[in-house]
Amino acid sequence: MDTKDKAKFPQVVIVGGGFGGLQVASHLKDEPVEVLMLDKHNYHTFQPLLYQVATGSLEAESIAFSLRKNFAGQKNFRFNIAEVTKVNPEKNTIDTSIGEIAYDYLVIATGSNTNFFGNKDIEKFAMPMKSIPEALNLRYLILQNLEEATIKATREEKAPLLTFVLVGAGPTGVELAGALAEIRNHILCKDYPELKKEDMKVYLVDFLPKVLGPFSDEASRKAYEFLTNMGVEVLLNVKVDSYDGDEIKFEGGKTIRTKNVIWSAGVMGEVPEGLNKDIIVRGNRIKVDDNCRVEGSKNIFAIGDVAAMITRDTPKGHPGVAQVAIQMGKYVAQIILQMLNGEQTKPFKYFDKGSLATIGRNKAVADLGKVKFQGFFAWLVWMFVHLISLLGFRNKVIVFINWIGSYISFNGGNRLIIRQFRSETLPDKTKQVSKPD
Repeated sequence: MDTKDKAKFPQVVIVGGGFGGLQVASHLKDEPVEVLMLDKHNYHTFQPLLYQVATGSLEAESIAFSLRKNFAGQKNFRFNIAEVTKVNPEKNTIDTSIGEIAYDYLVIATGSNTNFFGNKDIEKFAMPMKSIPEALNLRYLILQNLEEATIKATREEKAPLLTFVLVGAGPTGVELAGALAEIRNHILCKDYPELKKEDMKVYLVDFLPKVLGPFSDEASRKAYEFLTNMGVEVLLNVKVDSYDGDEIKFEGGKTIRTKNVIWSAGVMGEVPEGLNKDIIVRGNRIKVDDNCRVEGSKNIFAIGDVAAMITRDTPKGHPGVAQVAIQMGKYVAQIILQMLNGEQTKPFKYFDKGSLATIGRNKAVADLGKVKFQGFFAWLVWMFVHLISLLGFRNKVIVFINWIGSYISFNGGNRLIIRQFRSETLPDKTKQVSKPD
């Protein structure tokens, strides 16, 4: 399927419909280029709210939005569901599940996936949460284990089913730990009168000495205080050794019996085949220059989580947050137009707008430049920022109504087991999806 021959203008192919890919496509609207976006899903996922899907607070559809619908009014835009298997820089083509596609400019915005750091046992038994299917798998696992605990006769039998260990105390781990603690504190005994609040344990584990490592010390201390006050047991300076599906072991000898290990300890870039292996750096990221161009290429760009722009200010590359992808996406659209017009380009400069994380009801931390605050106002800011960032007016309304309902009732969301989740012995757990019973 050689689309280049059909294109009236230079063909810009964007691989990935995440935050960065959306920005590239939207900022090329009405410009003299043809835009083709490829993604293995036909929707954009608002990843910051995946944890609420996993805990049943929100339905999956409320954080997803059709890519075709989002660009319905953009005449120079097309979309196809496809998986990219290889980049062929020498031919300016990519191999995909729908055939070979030619490009004049290629933007790799494939994002990242869970990094298990080579530990196959953990990859096999722990639960990742980087996509909607994975978040739904996690939801069904949690609910099924709660249901199973209700029929167990002794506390010893119930314990592993009611014990949740979250590995990685970054924003995802902290927010999910807080959500699980709120289920225990406000919902467990209402939905499951056979169970006792004291029997449900939530652990948050990290090998670093503090939670929310990239945040300020002030935010980290407050987040730790919020979590411990909610009953979360925070284990810092602890490294996971192994997990066999029944028991998680830590270096030093500590063990915890659990059927619920959720892994958010690291990510790695989703890099298609065909690129020079020498430019793949730590975290499986593609090394790019200060114009976001893949090193050694003139017309291939990489943005967001999959890109590593190594500079004096960013020796490890930029952080894997949405704002980096958004700003890189806008920038690359401008660079492509400047290259078409023969104009001189300026290097990419990232503007850090700050960081937000919520721990639970009325509890959040905000680092907005020199302004740092925590508590109820930070929680309101977190809700506002995430609400306006969602795609689609309907999604904004649905999420807002769900949040109001949860706040008033202390028991929002629909914790339904629509499909049974069965853990299968797959070498790559990230490819597993829920299957009907």
